[in-house]
Amino acid sequence: MSSTKDKITGKTNEAIGKVKESIGKATDNPDLEGEGLAQQVKGKGQQVKGDVKDAVKRGVDKA
Repeated sequence: MSSTKDKITGKTNEAIGKVKESIGKATDNPDLEGEGLAQQVKGKGQQVKGDVKDAVKRGVDKA
């Protein structure tokens, strides 16, 4: 997966996770709230992965 695709997927997972967390809080559903939080963490990880790929590519391009 490209770095851009990783970042987009990460942002999407974060947004969906925030919605799930909000719905979980509103409906007093701790399972859904937890699922949302986990999805947000996953999304942040995907964005970091994209950033690392960019950094590696910049390093290789300079070499």
